[in-house]
Amino acid sequence: MASMHSQTKSQSHNAMDLAPSPSRRGSLVVDTALASEEDAAVLAKMGYKQELRRNFSMLEVFGIAFAIMGLLPSIASTLSYSIPAGPVGLVWGWFLASGCIFVVGLAMSDLASSMPTSGGLYYWTHYYASPKWRNPLSFLVGYSNTLGLVGGLCSIDYGFSLMFLSVIVIARDGNWSPSNGTIYGVFIATVACHAAIASTLARIMGRLQTVFVVMNFVLIFATIIALPIGANKRNSASYIFTHVENLTEWPTGWAFMLSWLSPIWTIGGFDSAVHISEEATNATKAAPLGILFSIGSCWLFGWICCIVIAACMSQDLDSILGSPFGQPMAQIYYDALGKNGALGFMALLMIVQFLMGVSILVAASRQAWAFSRDGALPFSSFFRHISKKFGYIPVRTTLGCATLAAVLGLLCLIAPAAAAALFSLAVAGNNLAWGTPILCRVVWGQKKFNPGPIYTGRASTPLACAAVTFLVFGILLGMFPVGGPNPNADSMNYTCVINSAVWGGALLYYYIDARKWFRGPQITLDLSQLTEEQEAALREEGLKVERASGQAVPTLSLPETPTPATPAAPLSQPERRPSTTSSEEVLALKEALAAAQTPPEPEQADEALQGGPPMAQNPPSPLSPPQTPGPQPQASSPCTSRPLPQQPQQQQQQQQQQQQQQQL
Repeated sequence: MASMHSQTKSQSHNAMDLAPSPSRRGSLVVDTALASEEDAAVLAKMGYKQELRRNFSMLEVFGIAFAIMGLLPSIASTLSYSIPAGPVGLVWGWFLASGCIFVVGLAMSDLASSMPTSGGLYYWTHYYASPKWRNPLSFLVGYSNTLGLVGGLCSIDYGFSLMFLSVIVIARDGNWSPSNGTIYGVFIATVACHAAIASTLARIMGRLQTVFVVMNFVLIFATIIALPIGANKRNSASYIFTHVENLTEWPTGWAFMLSWLSPIWTIGGFDSAVHISEEATNATKAAPLGILFSIGSCWLFGWICCIVIAACMSQDLDSILGSPFGQPMAQIYYDALGKNGALGFMALLMIVQFLMGVSILVAASRQAWAFSRDGALPFSSFFRHISKKFGYIPVRTTLGCATLAAVLGLLCLIAPAAAAALFSLAVAGNNLAWGTPILCRVVWGQKKFNPGPIYTGRASTPLACAAVTFLVFGILLGMFPVGGPNPNADSMNYTCVINSAVWGGALLYYYIDARKWFRGPQITLDLSQLTEEQEAALREEGLKVERASGQAVPTLSLPETPTPATPAAPLSQPERRPSTTSSEEVLALKEALAAAQTPPEPEQADEALQGGPPMAQNPPSPLSPPQTPGPQPQASSPCTSRPLPQQPQQQQQQQQQQQQQQQL
């Protein structure tokens, strides 16, 4: 133990040399080179220490969400979903679906303002769900969200590949057609470039988001000005707002509903504001406002873009969808602006689409890092590493997400229908991840919910119910074949197959193996800096106390007189721990301590089944210093019958009392 303490001290000194500006807030030591005291204290209330550097301002948090949405490139990539329903599907489908998505954003902003953390969705699920379901639901949401974000990266880079190759086709006057292998080659090169940028430009990544936003708006305004000027013929208002088409085999009403997939996929990156929250200053406001402003901006400007496109496109919708350029938007630019104009706008569209991939890889890597920090991903001890050399970012999860995207992109080699499943993978996976914590808060967590500075008030619960309803509908909508009810192998929607494999695989993995060791979010704070009262407050949140490797570990002692009347329960097979656990010696002491501990009283057991006592309306911060001097009475965790570890000062006093008794 002495060697372990000396090693810990040397590691802490090295960390101090790298960022020599610590500050103490109550019992929490804050490295002000990474974050302010206020932001670190908010994160510590959730049991996490500050490990990432907070480089993102409130505007830049909005920027990363808006950049991922990539408004006009996303509309261009998904016109094949909206145009089959005609101008009504393009214009009103966008408006109505965007309004529903804004309701989802309102419900999520309540949670983001209350508890801003990179693993927000699965963390909130575990926090609000009942003790019986919190672990499997949290595990499922974490995997669904991670793979949904990686699927979003796949769909963005696949769309970029098609745009890039469409420029070549336009330049050759349609006399060349790329093969699936060529598309995949461009896709792989794009993913590799994104991985390199996201790993090496971390120090300026926040400022880059502002540049990305500016480029998005330049493209938007250039399009809504140039298309009406260049078009030889503009459609009437009656055609734009009332004309209905149905180029599918579905009923006309359902064809209109399928047009909603375009805005559902486009405005699908707003949760990135949550995943970047541990790198944001004033996160309790930056994350929720980033969600709301990004959705609101896409709702408004996207609707304007759809109106302009409907006004300037040819009324021969079949020719647009079957364009030899491989992109409906390329055909619309070509018809209105000619070859040179189409080349210029497609090049600009392609650049903005490329920037979308950088931003979503950053968000996906933060979610994957947070999930590995809690020990849920395979090889978590490897992936949770933070690279100080590259600016306190998770480089390994960045490269891991890029590698997974390259594997999923192999669907490009099968058929266009299989590649199209990449779009729906992001929709269905993220919808499940967004809806589950919102539902858990409504069903089980109303008394535990403690609003943040951004809160919808009395409308919170109705908005949450409406959001969950829409998200379930979005999942089902994404499973339908777009062309009609009788698909063949080339027109089949493989989303149901892929997502069923993801969700079923995650649950199978949990119940076969992960249930033995996964306990939800882990506390990574250095417990040697916390009092028993602070530990008890953290445990009351339903969290399991763990110690990250390399931290100082207080000595654990057994109770002086174990209860003889109640025999200790036999120890089960040693529990497999996530990568954040402490040494084997401490683990053995914990198990011995659990065996010697008296089972909880009936009232405590009932309280444990309910996930701990309800939070007060304004609970005291668990990081505030204790109000009374001297040792505190030993408390028990509401989530486990194990006693909380004693502080070193209490142990010394206890040992001195024992020595005095022996001398007497």
